[in-house]
Amino acid sequence: MPDIGRARYRATVEYDGTDYYGFQVQADRPTIQGTLEHALADIAGEAVRVIGAGRTDTGVHALGQVIGFRLAWRHSVEDLQRALNARLPEDIVIRQVAPAEEGFHPRFSARSRVYRYTVLNQPLRSPLARRFAHQVAEPLDLAAMNAAAEALVGWHDFATFGNPMRGESTVRQVMRAGWMPAGNMLFFDIEANAFLRRMVRTLVSALLLIGQGKMGVESMAALLAARERRQAPPPVPACGLCLMQVKY
Repeated sequence: MPDIGRARYRATVEYDGTDYYGFQVQADRPTIQGTLEHALADIAGEAVRVIGAGRTDTGVHALGQVIGFRLAWRHSVEDLQRALNARLPEDIVIRQVAPAEEGFHPRFSARSRVYRYTVLNQPLRSPLARRFAHQVAEPLDLAAMNAAAEALVGWHDFATFGNPMRGESTVRQVMRAGWMPAGNMLFFDIEANAFLRRMVRTLVSALLLIGQGKMGVESMAALLAARERRQAPPPVPACGLCLMQVKY
């Protein structure tokens, strides 16, 4: 489809991913990309392709997902934001819309991405938190988990912790990684130039085992050095993971 008369836009999207099969469009399942494209098509009267900065998995949330698209629109970006939000379901919202510069690509132009994993650390489950936090009943050693997280910072081969897209390299640069307490909640924040599939959830799984005393702090460096996917623990549930920000 020719792009003559269609301007470039970028938008920041927030969503509760609980009821979606990830970001990437699928034929017969609800996805974030598919829902966004349906809303844009309703506005444009024709198909509109959406490109996302991150392909979040089934059940993963976002506060700062960034998308790009082309659209023939004669009104303001504020009107575009209102029109989209009027057509989107309550668990997806466009937080910001702006014209995109020539050459902008939500994924390839990004310098880094920030993810947060939320753990509810208490014996009793919380019905109100269950969609956005993973409950761990056992006490956790926060100091040990933060000490282990220090081993993640820098350039490393994360083959143990995730799968690449289409045979890409498994080497990534982590700028920061650490845990922060807030009452009974624990937040694990990690920023990297890019992530492998299930990388954050598998890292959190290993860190929780360290926090429970089932693995030593030195285990994180050993797992990194192994570069063997089968040596990693199963990933924690998707409910606790959120794409917080994409930096350009």
